[in-house]
Amino acid sequence: MLVTLLQRGDPGLLVLVSLAEGPKHGYALTKDIERFAGVSLGPGSLYGSIARLEARGLIEPLPAEDRRNPYRLTANGAAALRDELKQLARTAALGLARLGSMP
Repeated sequence: MLVTLLQRGDPGLLVLVSLAEGPKHGYALTKDIERFAGVSLGPGSLYGSIARLEARGLIEPLPAEDRRNPYRLTANGAAALRDELKQLARTAALGLARLGSMP
């Protein structure tokens, strides 16, 4: 499992979630992540995450469009994201259930 890579708050998880909608370049990723997560990633965090995800085969670059370099999720990236989100959902459900039993 990619728990060390895809922890909550890790920009890598946010990038994968954004790319699950379809290919995006850096600026589009930044704006999408701001919209759905309320997190503003700086260039270092964004492009560092992109480099790590690409090195692990979870995303891949597409041919450049003008000066923009889009990326897309790979099949391995989609599988890893699905597994991680399922684990996060199980953990969240358990935590909420336990909180519900508190006085």
